[in-house]
Amino acid sequence: MSSSNSEFLTKFETKSNRVKGLSFHPRRPWIVASLHNGVIQLWDYRMGTLLDRFEEHEGPVRGVNFHQTQPLLVSGGDDYKIKIWNYKLRRCLKPDLLGHLDYIRTVQFHHEYPWVVSSSDDQTVRIWDWQQSGRPCLVVLTGHNHYVMSVQFHPREDLIVSASLDQTVRVWDISGLKKKYVGHGVDDIQGQTSVPKIGADLFGSTDTTVKYLLEGHDRGVNWASFHHTLPLIVSGADDRQVKLWRMNDSKAWEVDTLRGHVNNVSCVLFHPKQELIISNSEDKSIRVWDMSKRTGVQTFRREQDRFWILAVHKDQGLLAAGHDSGMLVFKLDRERPAFALNEGGPNTGSQLLYIKERYLRMFEPGSGRDIPLVSIRRSSGPNSAPRTLVYNEAERSVLMCTDAEGGSYELYQIPRDASKGAQESVDSKRGLGLAAVFVARNRFAVLDKSRQILIKNLSNEVTKKLSPPHPTTDMIFYAGTGMLLCKAEDKITLFDLQQKRAMGEIICPNVKYVVWANDMKHVAFLSKHTVVLARRDAQKLEHLATVHETIRVKSGVWEEGSTKAFIYTTLNHVKFCLTQGDSGIIRTLEAPVYLCKVMGNKLFCLDRESNTLTLSIDKTEFLFKVALLDRNYDEVLKIIKRSKLCGQAIIGYLQKKGFPEVALQFVNDEKTRFNLAIECGNIEVALASASALDDKDCWHKLGVEALRQGNHQIVEMAYQKTKDFERLSFLYLITGNTEKLNKMLRIAEMRGDIMGRFHNALYLGDVNERIKILKDQQQLALAYLTAVTHGVTDAVAELEPLIPEELLPSCKPKPGASLMFPPTPIFRENNWPLLRVSKGYFDGPVEKVSESKLNDELDGDIGGGWGGDDLDLPGEGGGDEMQGEDVDVGGEGWGGDGGVDLEDGTGETGDGWGIDELDLDLPGGAASSGKSPGANVGGFFAPPTMGTPAALRWQQASSVRITGMGLSCG
Repeated sequence: MSSSNSEFLTKFETKSNRVKGLSFHPRRPWIVASLHNGVIQLWDYRMGTLLDRFEEHEGPVRGVNFHQTQPLLVSGGDDYKIKIWNYKLRRCLKPDLLGHLDYIRTVQFHHEYPWVVSSSDDQTVRIWDWQQSGRPCLVVLTGHNHYVMSVQFHPREDLIVSASLDQTVRVWDISGLKKKYVGHGVDDIQGQTSVPKIGADLFGSTDTTVKYLLEGHDRGVNWASFHHTLPLIVSGADDRQVKLWRMNDSKAWEVDTLRGHVNNVSCVLFHPKQELIISNSEDKSIRVWDMSKRTGVQTFRREQDRFWILAVHKDQGLLAAGHDSGMLVFKLDRERPAFALNEGGPNTGSQLLYIKERYLRMFEPGSGRDIPLVSIRRSSGPNSAPRTLVYNEAERSVLMCTDAEGGSYELYQIPRDASKGAQESVDSKRGLGLAAVFVARNRFAVLDKSRQILIKNLSNEVTKKLSPPHPTTDMIFYAGTGMLLCKAEDKITLFDLQQKRAMGEIICPNVKYVVWANDMKHVAFLSKHTVVLARRDAQKLEHLATVHETIRVKSGVWEEGSTKAFIYTTLNHVKFCLTQGDSGIIRTLEAPVYLCKVMGNKLFCLDRESNTLTLSIDKTEFLFKVALLDRNYDEVLKIIKRSKLCGQAIIGYLQKKGFPEVALQFVNDEKTRFNLAIECGNIEVALASASALDDKDCWHKLGVEALRQGNHQIVEMAYQKTKDFERLSFLYLITGNTEKLNKMLRIAEMRGDIMGRFHNALYLGDVNERIKILKDQQQLALAYLTAVTHGVTDAVAELEPLIPEELLPSCKPKPGASLMFPPTPIFRENNWPLLRVSKGYFDGPVEKVSESKLNDELDGDIGGGWGGDDLDLPGEGGGDEMQGEDVDVGGEGWGGDGGVDLEDGTGETGDGWGIDELDLDLPGGAASSGKSPGANVGGFFAPPTMGTPAALRWQQASSVRITGMGLSCG
């Protein structure tokens, strides 16, 4: 019987030089491949990433194998060397295993002993002890008279099997070797192997014997493998045949020959979980054989590449094949279990129906009850595993779809008393079709192979025939009563069966599964690497969000009682996606699972063996994000108080979404707290953080924000900290603080800042000081012009003789010129009108500010200004008497560590002005408490909003009713 052509269910594929050796890691999702160019590649086939490369071999590497428990792999190549690699240390362990005299074909670790077995073109099989010093060769097995192409340890017994181009397969008994070496020390082994027995090299080892000699192939044998549990051997040869052998304690014999390959069979092995044999060949095909019927059931072909090697994962049923241009990891059957969730009613609760082994079972997530309902028929052919399951609660009917025969379905009727225990196999109604789903209480739709939609009743009789909205429709999904979702290429179309027309369409390529929310309005489309959320509104499909994944999406469910969060799984994570577009990770997975139901903080799911599992999850992050985006601040506050959300990710998310005041709840780092406080306008927290950081850039930013809010006392403090004398002088000018402007004039004089002195004199309207500064700087003409303009006769008389006669005419004031004096400021004792601050939800940052710390920073004596007691000037003009002395400006003065040392004449320091060193004229409330009048430590702080517009204030104060302006006076 010829096998049918099939497509690979490929999980991972690489492009590289010819692959000659493959091995799966026993626990991790890794595979190692040895290439014909001498490179060994370590891949993560789940993530599709290259983890490492090992390149010490010279020439092709034909054999490679992982150790079962240690972080080791062994390789053998055409350089006659066997190398042991530690992939954790990423290096080769020396010394190499040397002794073969020709190309090494295969290598393998023993599953229990510290042994490596190898086969070579030197016609020998060797067993090595890789753990002992010097890595001695324990035995050389001779007997083959041509290249030994493969060798393998038995998975349980003390046997090895070897295949050779001498057309034979040999089974060797190594129990004598085990008795001799296992349990002996290093000295014993070295002593026995350093002086080998004479017969060991010439006539074969006396510790091993040939138990069976299998002859039957007409040409050289390329591969032989043991069965995992049964006393069977399979071999493949250049005669294009695959032979199955059976053995007992006394003999071995040929059972059957499998014919079908049209070129040399390069590798053959048993499937670890099914009664199947897999072989590959230089005829560019992989064939799957039924071991009991000895017939071919599937054939996979490539157009250009010959196959050389096969590997199988003993636990997961994965297969890997190496060919001329790389390798691929694939599976024979779908691993996703078929299941259907029935939400039930108030009395019944949710019910999960799924297929395990040969039974349709029911699991109740609420009670944990799990019982078989009915026995179903399962064929053993390819693609016989159920693909989907659809449940009709009203009629207690189940539709089971498979890929058998190109697509088929079975309709089962569940007996009413089935919940009491498993029933005998019930009759089913069968039919062919790519997909089948229920569309009404007693109707179901089938997409047949001609791409027509057939409406059938529960007797499996056709009642109506429809054409789908697109002729290329290849899948249909449930969409409510009388509705279908039809997939055609990269489109999903909502199709009304009654009106026979398309209602809506959405672009969503390669959809594999569709998950509806309980309201039947929100839907999730799952494809290989994409999750698309959409909403059905007035029979239209509206796109909501799309999430792209780099690894495969496996399953998903909507959050319990919600249409704003969708929970889905990839190969190694449980993740969430919000309808607003945000996504994140909930937890990691050790193995893939398929989600069925969410109840509270528990996920009910199935694994690949159809076992029901319950996973605990923490939904805090996505519930927090949902509440935040919905502006549900009550819920946000509850989550903040009872959970431990933290980390840069959540802080960055809050900043990105425009919630810096919420981000302050999670931050302890002062720099980050300062930036967030500036962003949300929280001056109190920003001041505390700036004081702790004492960074010039922070003080500058604080000054900018405080000026924006009108808090000029904090602006003054920030300018003092940054020694920004020019801005400080201008601040005193616009606030009308002439007393402190006088002090700034003296400070500029002590610092030797000529322009600072001149600007302060200009701000004060001190003409004599300006004349004095110009005269000292030898700007006599400008000094004279200033004196003449302002009518200072004494200075005019003093300076006129010093001016050259040719300049005197140009030093006269122009006719009609007016004197320039600084404007009279609107003086305010307190801050300017501040931006309005209202009560809000988030005052956690205010509570974190230490009141005593602020009291230390904002001392109660600040209101005194820079009076005579604060400014100790040795002389009126600050002349020679100042030299060598410090100027005391309030508090501890400018001397010492915190002040401006004037002894070098520069007046520059690196520490800035401490608040204790410069008394500021702040209101008593701000100075004593460190918080604004509207802030309440026990209440809530909301980010500042813009103040009331002037027009609205006028309207509120007006006694005349104003209408038609669109203003609200509430």
